[in-house]
Amino acid sequence: MDSNRFDFTSIMDRRGRDAYAVDGVGKSKWQFEPQSPKDGFDFIPMWVADMNFPTCPAVTDAIIKRAKHPAFGYFDISDEYYESIIRWRQGAPSDREGVMPHRDLKREYIGYENGVHGFVTSAVQVLTKPGENILLHSPNYVGFRSDTWNQGRKCVFSPLKMDEQGIWRMDLADMAKKIEENDIHVMIFCSPQNPSGRVWERFELEAMMEMLEAHGVYVICDEIWADLAFEGHPHTPLQDVSPYAREHVLAAYAPSKTFNIAGLIGSYHIIYNDELREKVTSHGLLTNYNEINVLSMHALIGGYSEMGREWLGELNRTLEGNGSYAMDYIGQHLPGVKVARPQGTYMMWLDVSGYLKESGRSLEEVLKAGWDVGVGWQSGVFFEGPTHIRLNLASPLSRIQEAFERMGRYVFV
Repeated sequence: MDSNRFDFTSIMDRRGRDAYAVDGVGKSKWQFEPQSPKDGFDFIPMWVADMNFPTCPAVTDAIIKRAKHPAFGYFDISDEYYESIIRWRQGAPSDREGVMPHRDLKREYIGYENGVHGFVTSAVQVLTKPGENILLHSPNYVGFRSDTWNQGRKCVFSPLKMDEQGIWRMDLADMAKKIEENDIHVMIFCSPQNPSGRVWERFELEAMMEMLEAHGVYVICDEIWADLAFEGHPHTPLQDVSPYAREHVLAAYAPSKTFNIAGLIGSYHIIYNDELREKVTSHGLLTNYNEINVLSMHALIGGYSEMGREWLGELNRTLEGNGSYAMDYIGQHLPGVKVARPQGTYMMWLDVSGYLKESGRSLEEVLKAGWDVGVGWQSGVFFEGPTHIRLNLASPLSRIQEAFERMGRYVFV
């Protein structure tokens, strides 16, 4: 296989192409960000969680082929759509041979979702009542906090802990305590984890589900990063770890992170429990909005193909290489910055507490210093990280190198 078949090195100009990560600078409602860089610095987008790579050619080929037929009327989801999902989820994404998740996946277990947020809010309303508490980890993707609050529910956070090897771990004792003290029956779980880049090991998931089973807790599981797992860190579907998990986990997947097609809209759920699936599906349909776009359907079919698998393998090697470069640079040039090596996704979670303490600067000052020199990153405050920064590494290596060199020269000084 030619490891250089696809282009992950060219710098793609996204200006004026509807890219919020670029054209949204100066327009966001987020505090402390984004802002245009000072004169003399171009902008490196590392904040919005999409990629600065072109999508897999199989995706654009499928869209173009369908668009050549000039009729876009009402339609049904095709058999090929479901068959593509089943093949993809039953196979071994990228080059991780031997990983066989969802071995008995069937069409009836799959349901379309416009997006993961819609799925989460439907599941929250089906499984809980207003005022109830929901368990999440911290750090956590900010959208799930909003999904909880906006439905009149409350968030209870259990912090992840970094072990002596620099790996983020769940604190099962703390999770159990929070569940008991707050009468919790539902957890929102992220696997692989955003923003830490942690790919959970099977034994961890088994232990977590054993504890949750003892407390009768359901899990709304975001697995949209499932395909972005690096060598030696295979993703394990949570529903696959126990009989209880199969019946009490509601999982969300999407091609959006895998192929950089979030703008096309289109996710899907996998729910094995018939009663839960019927309730969640019915809730989504009542909105009269949760319906697939015909081009989104063909984009998934194109991506979930043999070319898509090959492209994904090269993407993961590129992302892993970017993470390794970042780790090395931080260790050599950014004193006071602590980070765990990403095992998947394309996010990096910087703990700058040591630098803040030594320098006397605030997190806001550090963030602004980065934006001033074109490093577009995100405050960790929004992700339950008071001294943290979330960083997107999904750009050509040359851009990642330039960004870190600016950090070393102008920010962490």
